[in-house]
Formats: sequence, C-alpha cells, structure tokens
Amino acid sequence: MGLSKPAGAPRPDGHGAVTRLHRDEHQYPDLNADEKATVRKIATFGGVGAVLIAFGALGVGALPVVQNPIAGRRVLGLMFRMQSTALTVTMVGTAMLMIAWVLLRRYAIGYLNPGAHSEPAQPRRLTRRGFDRILALWVLPFLFAPPMFSKDVYSYLAQSEITARGLDPYAIGPAEALGIDHVFTRSVPNIWRDTAAPYGPLFLYLGRGITWLTGENVVAGVVLHRVLALCGVAMIVWALPRLARRCGVNEVAALWLGAANPLVIFHLIAGIHNEALMLGMMLVGMEWALRAISSGLRFVDGYRPTSTGWLLTAGAALIAASGLIKITSVLALGFVGMALARRLGGTFPDIGGRIRDWRTALREFRPDAARTVRALVIAAAFLAVVLIVVVIVVCQATGLGYGWLDVGTLGAANKVRSWMSIPTVLGMATGLVGVLLGLGDHTTAVLSITRPIAAALAALIVCRMLIATLSNRIHPVGSVGISMAALVLLFPVVQPWYLLWAIVPLAAWATAPGFRLAAVIVSSVVSVMLMPNGGEIEPYVIARAGMTTVVVVAVAVYATFELPRVRARRRALR
Repeated sequence: MGLSKPAGAPRPDGHGAVTRLHRDEHQYPDLNADEKATVRKIATFGGVGAVLIAFGALGVGALPVVQNPIAGRRVLGLMFRMQSTALTVTMVGTAMLMIAWVLLRRYAIGYLNPGAHSEPAQPRRLTRRGFDRILALWVLPFLFAPPMFSKDVYSYLAQSEITARGLDPYAIGPAEALGIDHVFTRSVPNIWRDTAAPYGPLFLYLGRGITWLTGENVVAGVVLHRVLALCGVAMIVWALPRLARRCGVNEVAALWLGAANPLVIFHLIAGIHNEALMLGMMLVGMEWALRAISSGLRFVDGYRPTSTGWLLTAGAALIAASGLIKITSVLALGFVGMALARRLGGTFPDIGGRIRDWRTALREFRPDAARTVRALVIAAAFLAVVLIVVVIVVCQATGLGYGWLDVGTLGAANKVRSWMSIPTVLGMATGLVGVLLGLGDHTTAVLSITRPIAAALAALIVCRMLIATLSNRIHPVGSVGISMAALVLLFPVVQPWYLLWAIVPLAAWATAPGFRLAAVIVSSVVSVMLMPNGGEIEPYVIARAGMTTVVVVAVAVYATFELPRVRARRRALR
C-alpha cells in the first residue's frame, strides 16, 4: 500500500517502524499569560457561536411534527416564526464555532502546516484541564437545543416503540407497526417510514428502556437519547487521550481533533447519532484490551484468569457490544487480535518496503511460522468466543433475536445514493453520462458493479492493515483508523458523521501535518453540508442567510481579534 516506511530509530514503546502518517510527539509545558488570554478569547468566541446555534435551532432545528414544544410560545417561538432569521443566526454561530476550533489548533498542536510559516510554533501547549473547560463551554448550549442536522432520533424513538410493543423491528417499519398517524411515525422522514431498523439489538434495547420511561412523550425521549449520546462522547473523551499516550501522541492534540471536532459537536451531540455510543464503547474497549496486552503480565494463572486476563476479556467484550450498536466497530476486534497474537509470540516479516521480494520474506518467516500460526489461532479463538458469547447473550436477553444480521437489514441505508461515497458517485456519474449521450440511465446497473469492487478493495486494505499490525509496522489504533477510513470512503452510503469512524481513532495516532490539515478542511466543509433541520430549505433563503453570515462573521472576527491589536499598536505609538 505504500503507507509505511522504516524509522531511523526504534520507538520507546517497542515498535521499530512508524508510518508516514505518524511520529511521536512531546508533552509540552503550559501556556504563558498572554497565550492564555488569547485562548480565553478564542474559547469565548466559540462559546458565543454555540449559543447562537442553539438559539437559532429553536426555529430551524429538526423539531418534531407533533408535540413541538416551541410552537405557540411567545418568546421561545420567536425564532420558529422567522425561518430566515433563525437560519442566519444558526449559520453565524456555526461559522464562529468552526473558526474558534481552527484558531485553537495553534495552542493544541502548533501549526497545521509548519512549513508554511517562517517562525516556529511556540514550545507551549494548552493543558488538558484548560481544554476540558473549553470543550464543556462549547458543548453545554447544545444540551438544551432541539435535534439538529438530522431527524434520525425520531426513527430511534419509533423503532424503540416497536420493540417495546413486542414486535420485530427488523421485520417491519414504523408506518406498518405503529400506524402512519402515530406521534413517533409523523416525525420520521418518509424514506424511512417503511424501513426496518438497521441498528443492533443492544441499541434498540436501550431505546426500549427509554420508551418505558417516557412513553409517547417526544421531548422526553429526545432528551434521554441525547443523554445516551453524551455518554458515548464522554467515553471518547476518556479513552482518546489514553490511546494517544499509548501511541506517543499529545493527548490535547488528539482531543482537539477527535473530541472538539465540529462533526462531533454538530452530529453526535446536536444530531444525537448513535455513532457516539458505538465509537465510545469501541475506544474504551480498545484501551482496556491494549492495556492488558502491553502490560506484560500473565493472562491466566493455571486455569484461572488473572486480573489482566479479565481486563482483556472486558475490553474485547465491550468492543463486541459496540458492534451491537452498529456492526462496523466489530472490525476493531481483528486488530486487537493481531496485537494479542504478537504478545503470544506471533510475528510476520516486514515487507512494507520490498513487497516484491516475497521469497526472502517467506524464508525469514519460515522459522517463526508454526509459532505465529499457533498464536493467531489462540487469539482468534479467544476473540471469537467472546464475540459469540456477547452476541448470543444480548440477542437472547433482549428477545430481539438475530434479525439484525440479515443482509437486507444491514443494507437498509443503501437505498440512499450518497455523493460522498466513491463507488456510488462513480455509478451516478456514469449513469448521468449515459443519459446525456442518449444511451439511457444505467445508474443501477453500474452501481451493481462499482459497489462490489469497492467492497473487495476495502477488504484488501483491511487485510493489509492486519498484516501491518502483526508485523509491528503500524500500531493497532492506527490500523483501525486507516481501515475505517477505507470502509467509509468505499462504503455504498456515506453520511457526514460516518467520517468520525476514521477521524476519531486516527486522532489518537496520525500526527502528519498533511493528515491534520485534510481532516480540518473536510470536517469544516462537511459540517455545514446539511441544513440544521435535517431537510430542505428554499435556496433563496439559504443564499440570503449566507450573505448575511459572511458580513456578520467578518465584523465579529475583526472586533474580537483584530481591533484589540490595532488599539494596542496605537497606544504603543503614543
């Protein structure tokens, strides 16, 4: 794949190779007084933006069709009656928060592109305590805002109600199970009203508990689903710095990219997507498993597991459980298995720079082949048992069975044609060309070709990363991130928040300026792709709000950051 190259010196954690995307980082001293003052200004600027987003969401958020708590209110309903103004307020806040996030990068990681600046970045960085305060300031306003950027939470409520009624959510959709006029069905987008649940049984079981607590109260159900999302984000914030330290990455830098990312704030917290819970559980499980593997302590004492063995089991079980939220995260078990196989004596020749010299590679590997195969079998058997036990226990305990593993259920999202998906956009472009040439629309036929090819390519990349992990060229966290990136880009359907499958784990490992710059650009652009209400708004309304946003944000940036400097220079000249 050309993703890795040997390093000049071994790493402190025992790895003898690093990838082009990674190098070890230092832990830096705290900022000085002037830098702290600038950071406070940036944090306040972003906090004001978050408040504006939450306030504007009262008018253009993804509000429910019925039981709308804003409609008819004299003060709270003001934004609801002025869509254009509410959209402008939301867009201004969005721009302010993203600008603050980008400005904060100098105090979290230094420069995104060090070669573009004549002066070096300051040798000081924001502390973890200071970062936590900023993140809390930016997240707090969204706790009181309606859902934004997506209406998926209403599908969660409908599918949870189906589960609570004892029906099979993997066989029927909200319209058939609840009726088209049910309070939950009314707020579900039309495209999903006849679609069975694509989520794992653990998530639907948690949703059934929410339904038991809230009944048909839409607002209370939304609030509790947001609590679930916040629990997932809290797990990300807990695990990410620990994984970053394990990979030799500055923890504040990892949190800046992986936790304060606008995609996380806008789509996991404001949008209430279950990716928060999936990613949080996966990362915590990886941290527990890798901590046990890297400890050097025994997993068993005779026939009894030691505390280290139980920690490894708990980590693997938590990753397996995250797959029962969304199945994608089960992929992390494979890389934990490779790390475990190395701990048990497995190895593989380093062929990253000489893949054509396979004869030499096989000759080097022959003395270790038996031991490696034995280690791989033991690791695979252990993780397979954990996965099977977790799946059986959850499926049986919840009473939801195994319908979630049906191909049609897992592929429910494929009915959406996403331009962010490489195989889908290739198929759509080919179909469009055929229409323009008068050959007819062959989009569906082309998609039946491009999507399987993309899936095979993704599988090839994942296998390559598994081998790279076994050969000790890439840390398991980095391998998970790269593999998730391949899945996302080659997936038939890509939603903006799917990018977090790759960005969050890579934030704990990838330090290359090119990667971070690309991640910032993609996160900033994709964060504003969807409208705050999760639907369509008239183009002229968007254009008018956009022009106003440019002017207001420019004035705000000048008044906050540039005007004080101008005044300070004038005072110095007097």
